[in-house]
Amino acid sequence: MIFGQDRNELRNTYKEAWAKFCKNLPLSPLESQIAAVIEWHPEYHDELANASLDAEYTPEGGQSNPYLHMGLHLGIREQVATDRPSGIRKIFEALAAKTGDPHSAEHQMIDCLAETLWEAQSQNRAPDEKKYLERLRRLNV
Repeated sequence: MIFGQDRNELRNTYKEAWAKFCKNLPLSPLESQIAAVIEWHPEYHDELANASLDAEYTPEGGQSNPYLHMGLHLGIREQVATDRPSGIRKIFEALAAKTGDPHSAEHQMIDCLAETLWEAQSQNRAPDEKKYLERLRRLNV
């Protein structure tokens, strides 16, 4: 596991990676990946610099969780880099070519990943890779 089970530890990892990036300090490979995702999301920069680690993000409050969103980006990038599930790299490449924007392609893929993870969690089972890939393939139609 990349991070511990503690929410504040996870959030602090993001905050520290961003602070080091902003100060042009050396980054570990993982911190570089995190900073690259944060850099694509200027809407989260103030949040990372100023928000409490204990901040709550609820749909009822009209808020999306920036840490969850960025974590999904990292998940997509890991899946594409390892081509796991098999075929996801090809799907990403086709979608990035279609949109002309890898960030936009990741966002579309994140929706499929989030739906697949929510479905698995709500049914207390492992994510269905076949269904996930089907969702992703529909993006390229």
